[in-house]
Amino acid sequence: MKISTKGRYGLTIMMELAGKFGEGPISLKSIAERNSLSEHYLEQLVAPLRNAGLVKSIRGAYGGYILSKEPEHITAGDVIRVLEGPISPVDFTEEDDPAKRDLWLRIRDSIASVLDSTTLQDMVSFQDPGKADSYMFYI
Repeated sequence: MKISTKGRYGLTIMMELAGKFGEGPISLKSIAERNSLSEHYLEQLVAPLRNAGLVKSIRGAYGGYILSKEPEHITAGDVIRVLEGPISPVDFTEEDDPAKRDLWLRIRDSIASVLDSTTLQDMVSFQDPGKADSYMFYI
């Protein structure tokens, strides 16, 4: 399964909203500018997220979008399923070899497990263990 720009940019929108959760609405224009993305494309992606109840739109001069739930209650799987559809590495039928079908099912279940156990809060709070601490020491 290859995640398209719909899923990747959708997660970008959701992570931006999660990072500013509780601070008021965020405009798609500001998200687009911060991430060098097309505002028009983000508008197309936010509609299904709103229809699925993951985000709320706020009208007005200081409007924008907010998460409908706390970031720890929305998973990457929620976002990917709304924008990409069901999680499946391959299309297979009942006539397929049972051993291959079992492999595809285990792969699907593993992907779903990772996506469903990773919340927006996890993604926003992630710190790359390979990067040095942000502390600077001068001698």
